[in-house]
Amino acid sequence: MGRDISQIRREYAGKYLNEETAGKDPITLFNQWFDEAIAAEVLDANAFTLSTISADGRPDGRILLIKGVEDGKFVFYTNYKSKKGKDLEANPIGAMTFYHKELDRQIRIEGIVEKYEGKPADEYFSTRPIKSRIGAWISKQSSPIPSRIHLMRKFTEYSLSHIGQPVGRPPFWGGFALSPDHMEFWQGRPSRLHDRINFRLIDGAWTVERLSP
Repeated sequence: MGRDISQIRREYAGKYLNEETAGKDPITLFNQWFDEAIAAEVLDANAFTLSTISADGRPDGRILLIKGVEDGKFVFYTNYKSKKGKDLEANPIGAMTFYHKELDRQIRIEGIVEKYEGKPADEYFSTRPIKSRIGAWISKQSSPIPSRIHLMRKFTEYSLSHIGQPVGRPPFWGGFALSPDHMEFWQGRPSRLHDRINFRLIDGAWTVERLSP
């Protein structure tokens, strides 16, 4: 490594965040921050890191795209037989982390995760581009394959054998919904004196507290 990475740093200069501006409802604040990220043209504002725990207690994380906030729950979609799908089946708890670099903001969300299937999942799947729908059918997500040629051959075979036929949602593919019980909003500030406002769900009501940076 040709550079001392310990000296890579920058100053943060985001907007001020306090208990008053954060409000009493973290879902409302999330929607506000998300809308501001879209307005600021943050690249991949809908991307987040999903952290899970496997059956043998090993943590794992990967980048996904959020697809909705429905009734206070955060919705995303995946192959249920994937690594994350199996992790969530074994331990139905998860953590989501959004980072909007352009605004010096991070949002951390923790909670119980449950499957989100039926009509909502069918409707979302139908909006995906046709090639993405075919990809969901032919990909055994997280399983080893011999080569990319193998993957492309399966894609071509499926496409040719289903010409003119609808491509519906596979039974092994669908949504998950995370019900938050902990949400933290981090706003980068000068001199590392960051603003951290933490929400915790206690007895059905959200409590608000400021955390030391």
